[in-house]
Order: sequence, then C-alpha cells, then structure tokens
Amino acid sequence: MEIINTVLALIVTLGILVTIHEYGHFWVARRCGVKVLRFSVGFGKPLVRWRDRLDTEYVIAMIPLGGYVSMLDEREGSVEPGLINQAFNRKPVLQRIAIVAAGPVVNLLFAVLVYWVMLVSGVEKAVPVIGSISAGSIAEQSGLQPGYEILSVAGRETPSWEDVNLAMATYIGESAVVPVTVRPAFSGQQSDYQLNLSGWHFDPEAESPMTALGIQPFRPVYPAVIGQVVDGGAAAQAGLLVGDRVIAIDQQPVAEWGQLVETIRQSPGRPLQLEVQRNSQQLFLTVIPAEKAEEGGVIGYVGAGVEPVEWPPEMLRHVRYGVFESIGGAFAKTWQMISLILDSIWKMFEGVLSVKNLSGPITIAKVAGASAASGIEAFAGFLAYLSISLGILNLLPIPMLDGGHLLYYAVELLRGRPVSEKVQMVGLRIGMAVLFSLMGVAIFNDLMRL
Repeated sequence: MEIINTVLALIVTLGILVTIHEYGHFWVARRCGVKVLRFSVGFGKPLVRWRDRLDTEYVIAMIPLGGYVSMLDEREGSVEPGLINQAFNRKPVLQRIAIVAAGPVVNLLFAVLVYWVMLVSGVEKAVPVIGSISAGSIAEQSGLQPGYEILSVAGRETPSWEDVNLAMATYIGESAVVPVTVRPAFSGQQSDYQLNLSGWHFDPEAESPMTALGIQPFRPVYPAVIGQVVDGGAAAQAGLLVGDRVIAIDQQPVAEWGQLVETIRQSPGRPLQLEVQRNSQQLFLTVIPAEKAEEGGVIGYVGAGVEPVEWPPEMLRHVRYGVFESIGGAFAKTWQMISLILDSIWKMFEGVLSVKNLSGPITIAKVAGASAASGIEAFAGFLAYLSISLGILNLLPIPMLDGGHLLYYAVELLRGRPVSEKVQMVGLRIGMAVLFSLMGVAIFNDLMRL
C-alpha cells in the first residue's frame, strides 16, 4: 500500500508540474500565432487523446516523467504553404524567446501562487527553541544555551526552524562568522551571539545545518510507541504492530523513542530482544536491525515510526498574512529558494557540495509520498520547491533544455542571424552527454539511498 501511495504521489506531483510547464509554452505559442500540433503530458504510448477546434492533439501518455509541446516547424518536416506564417521558426526571435522562456517562468510563478495561498490560509510552524546543545560543538563554543529561541540569523528573521535552516544553508562551505539573535523562550532580553563556521563541514544528506552546528531543536518527549510499521521491514518480520509500546531492550528499560532509535542504530545485524506492552499483554519479540551504510559507518534500522504526540501550544506558531501582504511574502520566499538552489548548483561546481546531493525520480517519489502523507501543507511546500527547481534547471544554458535554446536565440538577437545548424548539432550532443550523465548520477544516488 505504501508503494502504491508513493507512486501515486509521484504521478500527481510530476503531472501537475509538467502540465503547468508545458502549458506556459503552449499559451504563449498560441498568443504568438504558432500552430501547436501536440500537447503531451508524459512520454511513450498515449493512454488518452483528444483534439480541439484548432486541431491540436492533447495526449496523456504512459510514462509520467516529463512532457512536451510539439509546434509546427519547417526544421522538423514539410509545412503547407498556407501554414508557413504559423511555423515556429518563422516567428521573430523575441517571440521565440518568449515561447521558450514561458515554461520555466510559469513554474516560478506557480511557486509564488502556492506560497501566497499558504500564507493567506495560514501555516503552523514549530517555534525555533533550542532543545539541547552538543558538547564541543560550534553552538556550544558560541555560548548558545538550551531554551533560547532563535529570532534571527544574519539579520534575517526566523519565525520557524525551516527559516533557521534555510538561513544557515546559504553558508554551507563558507568560513564565515554568522551573527545570531536569541532570547530566553517567550520572554527576556534579546542577546547576540556569533557562530564561527571555520571548519563547519557536513553532509546535507545525513544531517541538517542545525544538527551539524550541535543544535537539537526542542521536541516533546515521544514515548517508545510504534506509530507505523513498514511492510517487509525488520520490525514487521519481528511481529511488531502499530500501538505496541517498547518498555525494554535486552532487559534495559526504555524511557522514550530516541533511546530506542539510538540502540537500534548501534546494533546493525545484531538480534535485540524487545519487551513489548500490547494492550494488556506483555510480549517478548526478537528483532534483527537491517544494515544501512552512512557516512562514518554502518547503522541499523528496522522500518518503524513513532506514534505522534501533541505539541505544547506555546511551541507552535500560526503564521498568517493578509491577501495583499502575502504577495510580497510569496515573492520573497520564492526568491529565497531560487537563491538557495543557484548557490547549491554553484557550490557543486566548486566542489564544496558533493554530487551525492543530486536526486532522481526515486527520491522525488519518496519525498512526494512522505509529504503527501504529512498533509496538504507539507505537500504544497514540496510542490512549490520542486516547481522552482524545475524552472531553474530548465533555464540552465545547456542544449536540449529551454536555457540552451534561449542561449542560441540570444546569440541570434546580438548577431542578427541564427546560430548555424552545425553548431546547434554539436551543442545538442554535448547537452545530451551532460544531461544523461547528470541523470545517471542522480539515479545512482537514488539507488544508494535505498
């Protein structure tokens, strides 16, 4: 059932993003008088097809990993004399630029719309109160204390942990001194501290910026009660059920969920005897944690999740803005994510970030499924982020992508004549090599994460 939900979430996510991207190309092409032959969501064998009054064919195809808009073009086949003026290649270069740029631009505008809806309807976020500080960490050296609420990072207000992490993510790979403003939770005078990031290196795949700094966010105490069990996982094989409470491991009492997780992580492949309370019964089950490779070694995992608990009301913040005020906030949020993505791409080229951070369809499917299961707010946020990523990726000046075509048209605009077919074919081969290499790395990373 979980696999089905994940696949459905992937189809819905990519279906939405591909449709709005291709609709951007389609809408502007129609406005520029270009005849659109086909609007396809997906590749491969058509599942559903129909035509409109302008004889454009609409297709929903079998493989939901992309889409395309096919336009009348003399470079791709013969064109009837009466339709020459509707061919894409006969349009002025500025119109061709507008048509090609429309797809990525609509992706970015869609993200603005999603963020605007979220801000108007209101979102609930965890107040960024420090729960604990790791000994010897950057946070401890700066003087930060448990119980402090983080108000701003480098002058940027941080009403939630998401904002704190995004603010710190921009400093990955840099040896900066970052000012942080805090106060004792919900009261007291504000104080300023300095986070010295010299030697601050971490793997974004394995931990968050806060964890790497030695900061653990406040979390309510989670009893060691099973809230979900993955089909076929070690927990399921051992007979654990949703609602079971683990009260001891190898005769050692278990007080809360974190203690259970830590013991399992440290015991890959080693049988553990669990004492479990199930309703009025007391059971003894043996679980053998599966092995998973991570930076620094191998950890154990069993495929089980914790039962949610209620957060203290004072630790949650409901953020909501007015209709017009949210417009500026939505654009600001979108720009923040654009800057973060561009910064991450540049740091990959510099070698500061590893290409292990590239993700492919498997990871997208897993995150889409998890965010959908977490509620409409989480799914909408993921959808907006992925839409921005898709827009930015397509604007990169790589042949085969929209950005590559825009590069050719920009050269044509400056030179007064098109780039030669020979140069475009060479660029196409280079673009294919780059894209297929990136796709190969991304899919390899996906498989390694499994």
